[in-house]
Amino acid sequence: MEESPDPPFEKTYENLFTNFSAKNFRPEISAVEKCELPLIDLNELNLGDYESRSCKEQIAQASRDWGFFQVINHGISREILERMRAEQMKLFEKPFGEKTNYKDLNFSAGSYRWGTPSATCLKQLSCLIMEQFATIVSELSQKLVDILAEEMGSTSDFFKETCLPDTCYLRLNRYPSCPIYPQMFGIMPHTDSDFITILHQDHIGGLQLVKDGKWFAVKPNHDALIINIGDLLQAWSNNLYKSVEHRVVANPLNERFSTAYFFCPSYDTVIQSGSSNEPCVYRSFSFGEYRKQVQEDVKIFGHKIGLPRFLVSTH
Repeated sequence: MEESPDPPFEKTYENLFTNFSAKNFRPEISAVEKCELPLIDLNELNLGDYESRSCKEQIAQASRDWGFFQVINHGISREILERMRAEQMKLFEKPFGEKTNYKDLNFSAGSYRWGTPSATCLKQLSCLIMEQFATIVSELSQKLVDILAEEMGSTSDFFKETCLPDTCYLRLNRYPSCPIYPQMFGIMPHTDSDFITILHQDHIGGLQLVKDGKWFAVKPNHDALIINIGDLLQAWSNNLYKSVEHRVVANPLNERFSTAYFFCPSYDTVIQSGSSNEPCVYRSFSFGEYRKQVQEDVKIFGHKIGLPRFLVSTH
């Protein structure tokens, strides 16, 4: 019998699937409106002064109002994206037993993993494709945060000095189909603990975000990358740019693949407001301190608390 690529979910969570009924229904999950994120053509940055200025203003406006936006003409060819997805599918489709046998995963200190398809060895992937993708999104991340800093009036080299290739990371995601859709999350509601995240997703959909107190389902765009603001940039911008809660809802029939690039600094980097015009909303903290606090809160409370932990005391 051919071995499944998935962990033994049905065996492990047999009671969950057996006992699931209408009483488990959560209306706040289903009460979702559809939306199209602001779509920004980065090619305008290469045109005249008017087009370039307009493009930068659109990026800043979307970061203030939505905390999410999409970009086209981002510099990654359709060929690279399709080859990357093919390599990703090939990796995740390997038998689960084979994937769990790899011991040289070299997870970062303080991280932990459960026996899921994420426990795979990147040596099985085409490094060339991953490197091509990572190089381009790294440059794109730097360009975007520089624009957002410029729109705040900052000319600092802070991001160039603190966010280096070995402090950022690339994550490959697979979300198996789930028969109890739409009641099952692929990823629980959360915010990202970085400066910005760049996401490439397939056509399946499932990404949802909060705006004005409502959940919105993001319509996939074949040609676009999704950008979202992380906690660190919200703190650095003194709440000008918004790190927005988002989640992924499972699909009942189709598995979903995505690739996320997290633009992060070194753990000893101190995050403090880049604005000198307003009182600081958050106290200064290091990225390492922030990550440690998030991990402690998840362990104790079962969820991330995040930036509210670092608000300036008014007492």
